[in-house]
Amino acid sequence: MTVDLHTHSLISDGTQRPAEVVAEAARAGLTGLALTDHDTTAGWSEARTAAEELGMMFVPGTEITTLTDDGISVHLLSYLHDPEHPGLQEAIATARDGRTDRARRMTARLARDFPVTWDDVAAQIAEGATVGRPHLADALVTRGVVGDRQEAFDRLLHKDSPYYVFQRNIGTTRAIRLVREAGGVPVIAHAMASSRGRTVSEDQLEAFAAAGLGGVEVYHRDNPDAGRERLRAFAARHDLLITGSSDYHGAGKPNIIGENSTDLDTVQALIDQSGTQPGVQPGSA
Repeated sequence: MTVDLHTHSLISDGTQRPAEVVAEAARAGLTGLALTDHDTTAGWSEARTAAEELGMMFVPGTEITTLTDDGISVHLLSYLHDPEHPGLQEAIATARDGRTDRARRMTARLARDFPVTWDDVAAQIAEGATVGRPHLADALVTRGVVGDRQEAFDRLLHKDSPYYVFQRNIGTTRAIRLVREAGGVPVIAHAMASSRGRTVSEDQLEAFAAAGLGGVEVYHRDNPDAGRERLRAFAARHDLLITGSSDYHGAGKPNIIGENSTDLDTVQALIDQSGTQPGVQPGSA
């Protein structure tokens, strides 16, 4: 009886409707899931309804794009926050706008060397979805520039590529505080994923804890063993929750739903930390 606390739908950069992600979790034998699309809560209603119909727990969440003072991108999972909280709404909207601006600028750079336009990218984005590099990848696949998303990232969309554009976002510690103000629980995602770029320092982790961090996603395929050990020790020092998740994106990534998951006691502890509980379906604790 476990819950996958990190999944994506086509409301951001996954490939399935929110209801289809819920159905996938049910087929995998999970007790429940959190939908954590990038910088949006637009998929919550559909996922919540699907979970209720299947008798599954649904934990509403968002993966917020943040940035440290020295330019390290940190993805912050926010669970059970009030989606109408003005400060957090503004921060998430800023992140969404930043994603769109970056995608347009990267497309312009790619267009100098490859037959791809913003219209090609826009055609890959579901209505109301958060824009991300995977949509650029899908446009490049459609145009025949690359064979699949992974090749697009490996060749053209990685952080050291001449086509990459740096994205500015809300500071990580400020985002943590805003999530708490909105009644949510902030959990840092795949913090030791060195394959994605620079990772945060010990001092930065300590600053996150002081700002109100609630937990760390330890069990994620991109966290190496040494990184997991470091995160476990950090969590123990600060009595933080330890979660496991798949970071499922449907056909957009090889990650399998439920490949890492979180036990119900930990999920209940996460719920207990929250000042609001909008839409946990059904109460399984």
